[in-house]
Amino acid sequence: MTDTTYTVSVRALCEFTAKRGDLDMRFTPSPSAREGMEGHLWVTRRRPDHYRAEVTLKGEYQNLTVRGRADGYDPEQGRLEEIKTFRGNLNLIPDNHRALHWAQAKVYGALLCAAQGLESVELALVYFDIVRQEEHHLTEHWSAEDLKAEFEAQCDAFILWAEQELAHRERRNLSAEELQFPYHDFRSGQRPLAEAVYQSAATGRCLLAEAPTGTGKTLGTLFPLIKALSTQSLDKVFFLTAKTPGRQLALDALQTLDLPELRTLELVAREKTCEHPDKACHGDSCPLAKGFYDRLPEARQAAARERCLDQARVRDIALAHDLCPYYLSQEMARWSDVIIGDYNYYFDQSAMLYALTQTHQWRTALLVDEAHNLIERARSMYSAALDQHRFRRTKKQAPKALKSRLESLHRSWNEFNRALPEEQDLVLQTEPPEPLIGQLQLTAAAITDYLAEHPFALDSELMQFYFDALQFLRIAELFDQRDFLCDIEWRPPPSGKGGKRKGTVIQLRNLIPAAQLKPRFEGAHSATLFSATLNPAGYYCDLLGLPDTVVAMTMPSPFNAEQVTVHTHRNLSTRYHDRARSIAPIAHLIAEQYEQQPGNYLAFFSSYDYLQQVHEHLRDHHPEVPTWAQERKMNEAARADFLAAFNERSSGVGFAVLGGAFGEGIDLPGKRLIGAFVATLGLPQMNPINNELKQRLEEQFGQGYDYAYLYPGLRKVVQAAGRVIRGEDDTGVIHLIDDRFAQPRIRRLLPEWWALER
Repeated sequence: MTDTTYTVSVRALCEFTAKRGDLDMRFTPSPSAREGMEGHLWVTRRRPDHYRAEVTLKGEYQNLTVRGRADGYDPEQGRLEEIKTFRGNLNLIPDNHRALHWAQAKVYGALLCAAQGLESVELALVYFDIVRQEEHHLTEHWSAEDLKAEFEAQCDAFILWAEQELAHRERRNLSAEELQFPYHDFRSGQRPLAEAVYQSAATGRCLLAEAPTGTGKTLGTLFPLIKALSTQSLDKVFFLTAKTPGRQLALDALQTLDLPELRTLELVAREKTCEHPDKACHGDSCPLAKGFYDRLPEARQAAARERCLDQARVRDIALAHDLCPYYLSQEMARWSDVIIGDYNYYFDQSAMLYALTQTHQWRTALLVDEAHNLIERARSMYSAALDQHRFRRTKKQAPKALKSRLESLHRSWNEFNRALPEEQDLVLQTEPPEPLIGQLQLTAAAITDYLAEHPFALDSELMQFYFDALQFLRIAELFDQRDFLCDIEWRPPPSGKGGKRKGTVIQLRNLIPAAQLKPRFEGAHSATLFSATLNPAGYYCDLLGLPDTVVAMTMPSPFNAEQVTVHTHRNLSTRYHDRARSIAPIAHLIAEQYEQQPGNYLAFFSSYDYLQQVHEHLRDHHPEVPTWAQERKMNEAARADFLAAFNERSSGVGFAVLGGAFGEGIDLPGKRLIGAFVATLGLPQMNPINNELKQRLEEQFGQGYDYAYLYPGLRKVVQAAGRVIRGEDDTGVIHLIDDRFAQPRIRRLLPEWWALER
């Protein structure tokens, strides 16, 4: 073992050494984190005054330091307690969970005896039923000598791994210090980007970096943080992306850096990695869950020898050991240096990486790729909706024991509906529906208690309603008049589903996610948010809750004005009331450009209807121009076919919706794309919800219209037009079709290097 001490928490030590048997992810009702804390307080407040809660303990074995906090200790009784909250039937707690609880209690007992010189101690597992508020006690009396032997046995089971991890970290840091940039020189703007990222890690600050396409942002941000692993004592780097292509770019960049001692992990959603989607996640159903924890040590050891644990490699290792690939990747998140995954792994309410960072006190550096997407993604993470039509269908399938409770909720829902203005299809409220929320809480509690006694009794639709209800209640706890909106929409019954009654969809909508995201940024040592479109910086700082010390930078573009010709069309309006008159001129413009310079073009429009109208006019009046168009709800295969039409030998115009699947995140270099038409400013639809958003943003930041409409719209324009020039040798043409592109305030928000015509 190296001279460096390895520190591990009691919980992490016991999870590593004491878990045995099956993986069992069957839903069993368990207390929320808040209920768990309240349950602990309920138990400890019942204890006498001399009782000590949250006892901090630490001990050493060889070069291993183990630390944690025992739940409670009664020095007069010589009794150490490990408190666990539960709901339902105590007998349904799995045996491997109880084994883990006893392992924790024994380690705490050993540390307590060593710290206070005790000869023995009584260990108690206190299971607290949060519904009945009853305690159940399991007790064992242990001598200090036997507890010491138990503690050392657990440490021995972990210490070889700890030695391996310390040696890995030492080799990783040494190789990181020696790492050289993989190319002869940096691209234009890439060096200042890399330097700024390194400084953010050195100072523990947040960086907002706008770096144009072609800068090499992925490599330019990963390289300095790999260097900082050693110099700034970083534990982890999280590379967080909005879309799948971003993950692959990060994997490719790390492959280019070629650091053999760096352990990289790609996290992929469960539905994309499940080997048996027809089976449930437990040992009685899925063979990859049976005996999961018994086979995990060998698989973990095999995975730790790999430098790149991408989706394919994790799958290979997992299946070689008859394990679930998804849950093996979850385990390896604890032991990897660079973790690549979706935003939700860190920013969501139940984000795994954020929870691990807090639990283990990791010194983490965040890289947030394509950060302009985080505002909308965060809004969706912290919003929730309930659909009455769906509820009506699912309650019909409910077991008899829940019928009365669900009917009470339904009556309350209908009563809530009757109080709404009849003439309005959409109603906005600044408060959530409190009486309905009260009924929903009672319903969720009833379903929870029922599931505790009958774990497999509900059909999938009622389970989905239950999960929706829990999310709704969680968001209701966060709801405030400043950052949230409650909107209620009347909807007719779904076609073909029967029934004639209208129903409501009630949504608790997050408008400003800053308050929810702020703790996530504070939980990291440093954070770098980067994108080609982060202008103006203040908009992103305000809505994302970035700290006041944030540094905002704009990197120079590697491209120049000679590469692209940008036309602004001052005689055309794409405003809603002018669209009918604009169809023929836009179609003629596309045909004229194609005739002058045949090749591949993308034409972007604000809606499918607008797209179809111009597309049909072009086909009818200019049939010589080959065209293809984006359709609603295209699957992955259809999207791939759409992009495949753009090749080095093809020629034609693809029609797409601005802000959709083809407006960003696609790469069509060289002759695959030589031009783009953007027939809109991209402004979000004027509607009551967006107008309410505008009002809230005006109240908080004094820029309601710009924050709600202008900046989000022009960001989509710049992203779409940015598909044209992807490399240093690319050339092309961009047509910005709307008279508002001539306005000075609009032009200031477009890339400077475009050199717009006057």
